[in-house]
Amino acid sequence: ITNGVHVQTWQNSSIRKAFENGTDLWEPHMTAKNRLINYIKEKNKVSFEPKILTIGFARRAAAYKRGELIFKRMDILGPLLEQGQIQLVYSGKAHPNDHTGKKIIQEIVNISKEYPEKIVFLENYDMEIAKLMVQGCDTWLNNPLRPMEASGTSGMKAALNGVLNISVI
Repeated sequence: ITNGVHVQTWQNSSIRKAFENGTDLWEPHMTAKNRLINYIKEKNKVSFEPKILTIGFARRAAAYKRGELIFKRMDILGPLLEQGQIQLVYSGKAHPNDHTGKKIIQEIVNISKEYPEKIVFLENYDMEIAKLMVQGCDTWLNNPLRPMEASGTSGMKAALNGVLNISVI
């Protein structure tokens, strides 16, 4: 038995209706994406662009979840950010006694300062931020150290909203 997600809690109602009616998901997705972008503007004073691919990563910060892995290849990521091809939104919390998790969050925050209009870290992670992210991102990043992933519930929440997953095998 593994974890699962509560569909009514995590799936955007407009996405659900579009799916049930067999209509295009793009308009409800963009509405959800704009809600996320507005939240980022309000909280971080950063103007994300709706037309740019938005990659999200939000969960408890732990070493095996490797939230900072994408930053190990800045030779590839840097030009994509600089050319305005992608933007990244992060959120999460570390357990108070998890110093490695806290260090990962600090690394993400530091990198976001190098790319202030392309990478944001949303503080005070909670269910509302999680909902905004799994409903509003274009893609969901999941790159745990195998076989440490329990079940990938954040990716399940994103998938309920038509968000593509980028993950390990």
